[in-house]
Amino acid sequence: MTTNFGTLTPAELTSAVTGGIGTSPQRPDGNLKVRGEFAYASDLWHEDMIWGATLRSPHPYARITGIDLTEALKTPGVYAVLTHQDVPGRNLYGLEHKDQPVLAVDVVRYQGEPVALVGADHPETANRAMKRIKVTYEVLEPVVDMETATQETPLHPGGNLVRHVPIRRGDQAPKADVVITGRYEVGMQDQAFLGPESGLAVPADDGGVDLYVATQWLHVDRSQVASALGVAEEKVRLTLSGVGGAFGGREDLSMQVHACLLALHTGKPVKMVYNREESFYGHVHRHPAVLHYEHGATADGKLVYVKAKMFLDGGAYASSTPAVVANAATLGVGPYEVDNVTIDCYGVYTNNPPCGAMRGFGAVQAGFAYESQMDKLAEALNMDPVDVRVRNAMTEGSVMPTGQVVDSAAPVAQLLKLVQDKPMPAPMSADLRQLPGGVSNTTHGEGVVRGVGYAVGIKNVCFSEGYDDYSTARVRVQMAGDELTAQVHTAACEVGQGLVTIMQQIVRTELDIEKVTVLPMDTSIGNGGSTSASRQTYVTGGAVKAACAAVKAKLGDRTDIGDEVIDETVEWRHRATEPLDPETGQGNAHVQYGFAAHRAVVDVDTELGLVRVVQLDCAQDVGKALNPQAVVGQIQGGSAQGLGLAVMEEIQTSQGKVRNPSFTDYLIPTVLDMPPMSIDVLELADPHAPYGIRGVGEPPTISSTPAIVAAIRAATGLALTRVPVRPEHLTNT
Repeated sequence: MTTNFGTLTPAELTSAVTGGIGTSPQRPDGNLKVRGEFAYASDLWHEDMIWGATLRSPHPYARITGIDLTEALKTPGVYAVLTHQDVPGRNLYGLEHKDQPVLAVDVVRYQGEPVALVGADHPETANRAMKRIKVTYEVLEPVVDMETATQETPLHPGGNLVRHVPIRRGDQAPKADVVITGRYEVGMQDQAFLGPESGLAVPADDGGVDLYVATQWLHVDRSQVASALGVAEEKVRLTLSGVGGAFGGREDLSMQVHACLLALHTGKPVKMVYNREESFYGHVHRHPAVLHYEHGATADGKLVYVKAKMFLDGGAYASSTPAVVANAATLGVGPYEVDNVTIDCYGVYTNNPPCGAMRGFGAVQAGFAYESQMDKLAEALNMDPVDVRVRNAMTEGSVMPTGQVVDSAAPVAQLLKLVQDKPMPAPMSADLRQLPGGVSNTTHGEGVVRGVGYAVGIKNVCFSEGYDDYSTARVRVQMAGDELTAQVHTAACEVGQGLVTIMQQIVRTELDIEKVTVLPMDTSIGNGGSTSASRQTYVTGGAVKAACAAVKAKLGDRTDIGDEVIDETVEWRHRATEPLDPETGQGNAHVQYGFAAHRAVVDVDTELGLVRVVQLDCAQDVGKALNPQAVVGQIQGGSAQGLGLAVMEEIQTSQGKVRNPSFTDYLIPTVLDMPPMSIDVLELADPHAPYGIRGVGEPPTISSTPAIVAAIRAATGLALTRVPVRPEHLTNT
């Protein structure tokens, strides 16, 4: 089934206010957010609350030779000043490797690394005391080059290699009629969520702590916090507070342990809220990358082999670099059939800012490179760029470079044809507002040229490589007056993506109960996993569906159960995956694959180096659109972040120091930057997934960036091997 949801009106998309799956009911948090009344984590308040602040290193790499807290402790209104010596448990944490200190001990490895904490009666008092902490440093030469990092000063025991993933399939010395090579770079992108890191830690009578926080993974946060505090996990209780966006940047700890340390040390509730600059230092970013590719093809455009060597800069600590490296490697050929593959992907430590999860998670970096190569191949063969992709397009039954068979729909050619066949936008207008830079009266159309570009991408869905990926859901049914009502309880984090709505829709569909309440998400129930990897609708949706089935078995056909309460909790897992072979990279590592294609139309002012994206059309297979309006929103949002990476978003560093930690200098797309989008949604069910669904959030981020850059290339004739494309890349001066 193909549906162009992008053409439906808002009224049509929200006609069923309390609908089940396949409809677009109103979000329960929607009105509050629109009115500015929704309570985000930064709005938390508690009687007798004090404020926490973090002292951070000004140096990317330095040895700490002394810390003097004397003047800070003398500051009126200060309750505590803490260093690593005040961490009662383990002073190391991390998602995959426990390599990051809660507070630095003898060395700092990136600019912004936490060194000390202050708790005070007012945020300004805390900041004033923080500035009175005297830290002396011996500044060291930072390691900043990802391609040479493994040969430089070891930043951690064991050296600077976080992970190397090799992929070996088929002939390792193949021959081809046409050989295309390229070196590509991807800059460091920030998640740029609008709600800063924030939370409230409240000390409890049992010696533990209650933490209310904006996060992506409650149970992993709890595990790391408890380890640092030196208490049992049961004494650390987390409740999700309002989250103002995430996109991967909240999967790692930020202020969680710091607030809890201050709360237990002072015996008072402690609130911490980062300002925007601190937010840039306080969370991980997208890995910058350097990617070397070689494609070999027959004279008629059939791929014979792909070789690649990729470097991903993980920054100072590992975070999720091992998994990002695996994704970049296993998806490094793209959605194409290739018999012979040689890939080496390296994730390394440097003294640049730590990098970890961000929407697209390794596939974005690889996607820019392999799609640039496909355009280069089309040019060398004098073929249409869509035709060369269709010639090599993966289908159901195709074999991945890892040897895994794609055992559900892979409509790559169909997606490309859909975007290719869409109507083109109107010719360039004489209206200055429709020209790049025109609203500033910088051009009347001189030097403005138009280009069209295409790209398609592939992304895995859910966690991989044998990880025990599951979610827990509790569904409770009881009478309220003369009708049945239901409650849903999970620890799966709602970060703005609409999971609360999806859970209500599933319960309504499965139990035919209209009144469904989603309880606060917290750690009093079992793990819900991370809100990442496009997994929550799949895994938590599967858990809610299974819990409903257990309730239904007890409920039967009854519509009146009197005082009886039916309550079922289910742990639900998708089908198993397996680790990659460490020598060949072979194995059924992934649960599911998602695909999206884009066509971009751009106008470029070649004299000023300005770009206006005129139209950005998308086609994507989602398996089943449980909530059509939310699906369209995800595709639009993912495309916007891809546009940002293509032409404006980059954290710029110099010798490890961040040059632009603000929204003044780190630019993100606004509604004025987003062009019209026509969106085709395919619903080709995955038989292995609940309702046939396929993860939606990440694929559009992968193909939008290379499509836009391809369009700029078509307009200018320039090679453009780096993103974001800057004005200086486009001018002849």
